[in-house]
This record gives sequence, C-alpha cells and structure tokens, in this order.
Amino acid sequence: MWFKNLMSYRLTKPLEWERNQLQTQLESCQFHPCGAQDQSKFGWGYPLRDSDLLYFSVGNHILLVAKKEEKILPENVVKRELDERIESLEQKENRKLKKVEKQTLKDDVVMNLLPRAFSKNQHTALWIDTENQLIHVDSASSKRAEDALALLRKSLGSLPVVPLAFANEPSIVMTNWITQDSLPHWLIALEEAELRGSQEDSVIRCKKQPLENDEILALLQEGKKVVSKLALEWEDTLTFVFHEDCTLKRLKFADTVREKNDDILQEDFAQRFDADFVLMTGILSKLTENLLDEFGGEKAKL
Repeated sequence: MWFKNLMSYRLTKPLEWERNQLQTQLESCQFHPCGAQDQSKFGWGYPLRDSDLLYFSVGNHILLVAKKEEKILPENVVKRELDERIESLEQKENRKLKKVEKQTLKDDVVMNLLPRAFSKNQHTALWIDTENQLIHVDSASSKRAEDALALLRKSLGSLPVVPLAFANEPSIVMTNWITQDSLPHWLIALEEAELRGSQEDSVIRCKKQPLENDEILALLQEGKKVVSKLALEWEDTLTFVFHEDCTLKRLKFADTVREKNDDILQEDFAQRFDADFVLMTGILSKLTENLLDEFGGEKAKL
C-alpha cells in the first residue's frame, strides 16, 4: 500500500465522489482473470483483501487498484512454432505462403499457445484526494499511469485531468538550489542527480557524488547544464527523486514512519491498512503542499 512513486494530476472540474455510486461505476470495469484464449485483462481489483468493495476510503481520501494480467508468450517460442508450420505447409503444397497466410498461421499459433502461457500480474494504485481535487498514481511510467486513468475515465464516463505542473520551472529552481546553496530548510540534497544539457542526449548522471563538486558547479554556473533530477530527503520522513516533470520517483519512507502503527496487531489487517493509509496520505499531502509553495504554486492554465 505504501506508494513507491507519485505522479500527480489535477482535476480541472470538481467531481462528486459518492461512494455507493462509485462502487457501481467501478463494477462496470471490474477485473476478471484471463480465460484460456485471452492475452490480457485489465480492470479494478480490491484494495483491501477480504473486502467486496472496489475502493477503500478514509475521510476525503479514496484508494483504487487497477489490476492487469498479461499472458507471457516468448517471441522465440512463437517464432519456432510458426516456422515449423510454415515449412511443413510449404513443402506439402510445394509453394511459398503469402504474407496474409503466414499471419493467419501466426494467429493460430498464438491461440494454441495461450492456454499454456504463464501470466504476469501488475497492480497500479490510484489515490484520489477529493478535498484538493487531486489524483495521485503510484507509477514510474507515464503510460501505465495514463492507462489507469483511462480505466477510471471509462468507469466514470469522464475524468477531466491534467498533470500537476508547477509555476516555476523545476529544472531552474533545482539548479539554483545547488549553485546558490539555497535548498529549503526542510529538504536535504543527497548525492545523486541528473544534469541535462540543451541537446536531448546530453545527460550526465551523478551517483555517490557531492553536488558541490567544482566540476559539477562549473557546468551549472556556466549554463551548460541544468538539474533535471535530484535525490532529496525530507525531514527524516522519506527520500525520493524529484524529476523536472514534477513527478516523484523511488519514494522510500523512513523505518520510523513505517513502524508508527506497529502497535496494531497483525491479525487486525483492516485496521492496520486503514492506519497506514491515513499516515501515508497525510505525509504525501503535506509534501505536495510544500512543493507547490516552493515552486510558486501551480502553472497557470492557458
């Protein structure tokens, strides 16, 4: 349940999140496992085990989980089976098969192999902050986040969202943090960053490298590079990598945070889940608020 990434989206129009209605809406896109001939299935799973609700909610916060199952068919397995069929049929009919015939054979091979294929399951959590009209997705991939949002849009009928963007350019602000030693008091820069040049492939990745290094400072101060990613620590609460597109990756909550609810018995899974969710959303809501303040609020909509 603890988020590992945070991709945030702003609802451009307020939506009403009536719980009973939401359950019905989510049921229209509920997850069902792949059948023998299915290559993939995508839908809503249960956030809380042993619950029949497709959402979990506490106060103004709602948690959803998009679940995806994909059958894994290695390309070399399909190719080997297909090549054998093509060779056998060409010898039998003493002619070369046409492209459309080969495609038909390939489709048949895939259908025959699917029942024996292994499955890969993927879960993507969405946290809806109904008070602040924000949706946060636990994903490091924009496509995966957009797929989950598309599923929610399909369930609700509409979902007017845009990626959360800050008013002040993050790469410029982060660069100033390093060159002017002006990091806000509540953040600590760790020894990891990515520096980007004006050309798309001009990138320097620094790891276990003090950012006040003379060579790094020279590149930033001369305007040859800007900081596009920066590893940060927030008040002994969590570490994360902040990206210039305003996303947070590799969230890692401190042990002291994750242990705060250890007094709840393991048997009380639902109570612990509830307490951890309240704790996590409180921390990440405050972090989002702090970042918005530091970066001059939200970017004005054109």
